Amino acid sequence: MRRVRIRGLPTRKEFPVATADTYPHIALATDGKAVIEGTRYTVEHIAAEQYFYGWSAEEILRQHPDLLPAEVYAALAYFHDHYDSTVAAIEAGRTRAERARGPEPVSRDELLRRRAATDSCSG
Repeated sequence: MRRVRIRGLPTRKEFPVATADTYPHIALATDGKAVIEGTRYTVEHIAAEQYFYGWSAEEILRQHPDLLPAEVYAALAYFHDHYDSTVAAIEAGRTRAERARGPEPVSRDELLRRRAATDSCSG
């Protein structure tokens, strides 16, 4: 049970408020990640689309027609209720992807320059 202050009251009192820490359509996988039940989607995946692209729930539904509105809204509610930890996981995933990608690919001009240098050395 959480305690909240209600603004506008003449005295500052705290009142106990019952909160639901369960999310319909969301389950925790064995690895601890929140997933949309019955799908291959993690909450982190849906959250990343909103975090990086600024997609609304409606746009996420357009991009993933296999999801129900209730599932997307539940995933976004979970994301915003666990914002800091979810963003940290998203950023960690981006860092891992950038590291795995390695250096930037070589441009066509650079490849041609290397080829010309090799041709001039061998011939």
